[in-house]
Amino acid sequence: MASLNYVILVGNLTRDPQVRNTPGGAVVADIGMAINEKYKNKSGEMQEIVTYVDVVAWGRQAEVCQQYLHKGSPVLIEGRLQLDQWESKEGEKRSKLRVRADRIQFLSGPRREGNGNGAPAGAPNGERMAAPPPPPDDAGNGGPDPF
Repeated sequence: MASLNYVILVGNLTRDPQVRNTPGGAVVADIGMAINEKYKNKSGEMQEIVTYVDVVAWGRQAEVCQQYLHKGSPVLIEGRLQLDQWESKEGEKRSKLRVRADRIQFLSGPRREGNGNGAPAGAPNGERMAAPPPPPDDAGNGGPDPF
């Protein structure tokens, strides 16, 4: 049976992107975002639900996010779910589900700086960034196929 792991999210950043380098030299950005959903309850009153999502971006995409995004920035993120698992210092197994960004699109909104068309100044193609290809595996291939 075929499988599909694909998400599209539109929301606002909850904090400035936190960028770091891995020991291998790769650049990675941790991004927090909030997605707001409004609806009317049974009594007709407007209600709002906020879903918080952790997103990770790699390479040049991470660098551009650090340069142009800030807390409150509206973004559209396309990517896939990724489960991270680790063991705590106390020996407990932990896990966290987050989104691995394949594409981040800056959306119009208030900006500290820009180029007049709603996209950050200097952003590639005005506003879209694609994820870099996966690193090659030991056999020199382009890495595992995500599908």
